[in-house]
Amino acid sequence: MLSIKSVCFFFIIPAAAYSTVKVRSQSQFPIVHNVTVTEGGTANMTCRVEHNDNTSLQWSNPAQQTLFFGDKKALRDNRIELVRASWQELTISISEVTLQDEGLYTCSLFTMPIKTAKAYLTVLGVPEMPEIDGLTKPVKEGDHVTLTCITSGSKPAAEIRWFRNEKEIKGAKEVNASGKTFTVKSSVQLQVDRDDDGVAYTCRVDHVALALSPQQATEVLEVHYAPRVEITHSAVHPQEGDYLKLECVSKGNPSPDPVLWTKDGSELPDIDRMIVEGRELTITSLNKTDNGTYRCEASNHLGTSSAEYVLYVYDPNALEQRGPDHALIGGVVAVVVFVTLCLIIVLGRYLARHKGTYLTNEAKGADDAPDADTAIINADGNHAHAEEKKEYFI
Repeated sequence: MLSIKSVCFFFIIPAAAYSTVKVRSQSQFPIVHNVTVTEGGTANMTCRVEHNDNTSLQWSNPAQQTLFFGDKKALRDNRIELVRASWQELTISISEVTLQDEGLYTCSLFTMPIKTAKAYLTVLGVPEMPEIDGLTKPVKEGDHVTLTCITSGSKPAAEIRWFRNEKEIKGAKEVNASGKTFTVKSSVQLQVDRDDDGVAYTCRVDHVALALSPQQATEVLEVHYAPRVEITHSAVHPQEGDYLKLECVSKGNPSPDPVLWTKDGSELPDIDRMIVEGRELTITSLNKTDNGTYRCEASNHLGTSSAEYVLYVYDPNALEQRGPDHALIGGVVAVVVFVTLCLIIVLGRYLARHKGTYLTNEAKGADDAPDADTAIINADGNHAHAEEKKEYFI
């Protein structure tokens, strides 16, 4: 019995000791986290252990080169610095990070056996400032234009958005890989008209590395187009002795200056009273001789446009005495009377056709009888008076 108890006791002690070693081994496992940094930024790599029996920690790069062993720098790279070193933590920093720094970094805890943990350093490639190609200034109305926005160096591939002034429009995207980075293109096709003159087309680059400051490029269209002309006037009923101002409103690019004023197909007849200043024609002291058709013509290298204004100078006395338009009223009254007469005639003919004296078959000859008895006798089937069937119309 004694020997059996001794044997049992012998196995209990190693079991307890093994459990303690296993717990401590788990607590000494290094803990790391993946890191994402923008190209040109600084990455902090941290390795921690919960409990450490004075065992050293070490950071190695993706090429398995030791960066720091404890607080001792092992790789001569001025970008790599020690941030914090203790038995529970080893933190280093890598400044001015490049795309070549991306990869799997290893933290090692020098126990027996050595325990390791790996953290991936992701480097975001910053897109270059976009450029817009395909625009030659100026363009002509009706031309077809393709604007292409290009940005390179992004990782992952950037997104490109187009805006016409403040309104977003759709573009066609193309992505090409170049090593670890991407070149992105986006195009929009336009058929230019005069409404595009002065419009800003903006290409904006969105990327995770540009979260707070998206990059963009803008081109403002300059569109040349032929002029369009209209004439505005200062008076509705110009009167003798008044002045009249006519303005030739012309829109074209390039601006069609100066404009040409003519009257009835010829030059202005009285330059002393007909004064041209820029696009305005002012006629002072109007009289009947000024009546006629005034024409404004504007031209640029893309075409010519014109507009006309017919001037009639009113007698001020006639305007004052002018009342209702009697001719118009008379015409309306005549039409009403004519329509009424037509209705009366039609109605009379209708009534005439449906009014009169009708003799039935039983009343044949009754209208010629001298008395009632004779009428009854004659009406009762008397065929002698069959020829006397009558129908009267009034």
